[in-house]
Amino acid sequence: MFPYLGLKASTNQAQIDERLKYHPEVFEFFTTDQDVTPSGLNQLKAMIEHVKAAGVDRIVMHHPMKFNGQHNEVAVDRLSNPDAYHFLMQSSENLIQLAIQTNTQVLIHGAYNSPVSDILSNYPSIDSARKVVFSRLDHFKSLGGDHVMFENSISPLFDYGDPEIENLIIEHQYRLCYDTSHGFIVLHGDNSKLKASMAHLRDQVVHYHFVDSMGQFHDSLELGKGAIDWQPLKSVVNPDATDIFEINLKDQMNSQEMRASYQYLQACWQTSG
Repeated sequence: MFPYLGLKASTNQAQIDERLKYHPEVFEFFTTDQDVTPSGLNQLKAMIEHVKAAGVDRIVMHHPMKFNGQHNEVAVDRLSNPDAYHFLMQSSENLIQLAIQTNTQVLIHGAYNSPVSDILSNYPSIDSARKVVFSRLDHFKSLGGDHVMFENSISPLFDYGDPEIENLIIEHQYRLCYDTSHGFIVLHGDNSKLKASMAHLRDQVVHYHFVDSMGQFHDSLELGKGAIDWQPLKSVVNPDATDIFEINLKDQMNSQEMRASYQYLQACWQTSG
């Protein structure tokens, strides 16, 4: 029952088994560039089957965040950075193919947080860069269908919070992941605007990253330790979506902060009626 106990881990089996001890209903894999090599994909597939064997059938693969130490940006310029462009396209296509084979989901970030100055060094404007992002997301959507989703960032290339950009996202009929901390940061810690944004995109959202934040920078806090007002958000979430608690852990072998966040949200929404 929503919200689910959703946990995240790498493809390291010891990490995965620590999460499985708590019987999550949703599992998300954090992947790196090593996980999308031929041997890495074989290991990832084996770990998907391992998680499924534990009774978890709601599984998401998070596209690698970095390539050669830099964020894996959908807007990467094909001419000035051909290796990164090739990695973006090939890794996305490989993960989408794996998701179709295993009946799982791929999550691709529409953007990360490249400085505007870096974006404008390759594109004449933010609008022109955003058009490239949407064109590439359209391509991934055409390949993956109901097996691919796109997550918001704190970059103007693909963020939630501006109703005009959200309308464009809705027009493209994207399946979305809504990261609450990213939305809150973009909206400078405004809880009423966060609620409005989540309500506006609700029907497109298929997955949530529930994360707290102070609304100033990327801090990935345990729920209840940031400035997000969680109680009013119960009325604007999509109960048909899945979710995980994407919290910074002190120890990657101990998911305590994720599990505590789940318990916090459960208690909060049970008392909100």
